[in-house]
Amino acid sequence: MYAIITVVVLIVMFLAASIRVLNEYERGVIFRLGRIIATKGPGLIILIPVIDRMVKVDMRIITMDVPPQDVITRDNVSIKVNAVIYFRVLTANSAVVEVENFLYATSQLAQTTLRSVCGQVELDEILAEREKINGQLQEILDRSTDPWGIKISTVEVKHIDLPQEMQRAMAKQAEAERERRAKVIAAEGEFQAAQKLTEAGKMMAEQPISLQLRYLQTLAVVAAENNSTTLFPIPIDLFKPFMELAKNNDK
Repeated sequence: MYAIITVVVLIVMFLAASIRVLNEYERGVIFRLGRIIATKGPGLIILIPVIDRMVKVDMRIITMDVPPQDVITRDNVSIKVNAVIYFRVLTANSAVVEVENFLYATSQLAQTTLRSVCGQVELDEILAEREKINGQLQEILDRSTDPWGIKISTVEVKHIDLPQEMQRAMAKQAEAERERRAKVIAAEGEFQAAQKLTEAGKMMAEQPISLQLRYLQTLAVVAAENNSTTLFPIPIDLFKPFMELAKNNDK
């Protein structure tokens, strides 16, 4: 009786030590006496106790935050930049064998690459061309982690922390730019108004009756207002000899 119980206990212990179940998103790198024999999963995996050892690798997309990094840009501005990277393991064998800890190694590589890339460009380029910076980071990281069996899918610069004095300088610059645009728009409006007045003057010079009509229209506008202004209409024809005399003098 004791022998049967002992055998049952040994069988249960053997099964508990040899049977593994991997989820759909997991792969198991099997080492037998220190050498890789296969990559198995998902599903039921049977190992030889003591001889076999399995290292599980998650094949899902991993999201990793890159801590804020102190960066000095090419135009000597000190800023802090952080980012986020999305990557996944494509080759489980390489992720286990080629690097000791692929998560830690990827994090450290992302931090140094972020400092290096942002330090090679000016502040305006980081702020205005973030997509370009993201593409450079993604390309460098993907190329560097390829031997580890890792695919970097996306790198995004999340936040750029500027010094207070730089924020004030940029605010002044933006305000000056808005004032410049307002002055340019006002000058363009004055120029267009002058052009229209010149054209109107030429038309009135060709048709003197239009000047009298304009005079009468002005009287109507002034009379419509509630004021005590007294107007004395003078016929435009009285000024015609003087206008002709001035025209002859110009010639």
